Amino acid sequence: MFEYLREDIACILERDPAARSGWEVLTCYPGLHAIITHRWASWLWRRRYYWLGRWVSHCGRFLTGIEIHPGAQIGRRVFIDHGMGVVIGETAEVGDDCTIYQGVTLGGTSLGGGKRHPTLGAGVVIGAGAKILGPFVVGAGARIGSNAVVVREVPPGATALGIPARIIQDETAKLREAKAASLGFSAYAVTQSENDPLSIALHSLIDHAADQTQKIEAIMLALDRLGLCPEKGMTGDDFDAKRLNELVD
Repeated sequence: MFEYLREDIACILERDPAARSGWEVLTCYPGLHAIITHRWASWLWRRRYYWLGRWVSHCGRFLTGIEIHPGAQIGRRVFIDHGMGVVIGETAEVGDDCTIYQGVTLGGTSLGGGKRHPTLGAGVVIGAGAKILGPFVVGAGARIGSNAVVVREVPPGATALGIPARIIQDETAKLREAKAASLGFSAYAVTQSENDPLSIALHSLIDHAADQTQKIEAIMLALDRLGLCPEKGMTGDDFDAKRLNELVD
């Protein structure tokens, strides 16, 4: 138990620049307190003291704002940062060295028995407010962006962004993640330069439409000067590309 505690404190000191000492981590970090309480609750749950395990878990929830079902499996060196509002369901599995930020839900989508909650591989980072819903696997080293809603499997090393989450695996994203890793821990699962691929596509389509509108307007003016009198269509004033781009952002 003390070996696990030393590992937990060391991993928090490594990943959180706000942590100044082991004593501060031990006394002031609710994520650590939630993990310790869960180990007690899980020990009782595995020995079929179900009510007592739930009661210990409930006490941990009251003290930390973090709800971990005693049936969930939590690996070593798991860091729950800030932690308020984190919910981890009964059949969830969290691998070693994972990092989970506030407001994260590892939830189920089925009312039946059996496996209902996600499995996280080693080293997964889940940004604040993300929801991972269903009995699938999030591969080792994956990143889940803040407020993403993930409802399908995420390959190892991939990044998931958006609602519903889209998977980024292209070479540009991999190079960006490698650069982020070289600069230090990638907090909240994404780097500052991370862009949503859907947003990029929408911006491109809007800019393309604006360019086409200007060209059509120029053609219509030229035809009008030649006396061919084309039908009046949409003018450049009717298409506000800047406003549409602001809406996408």
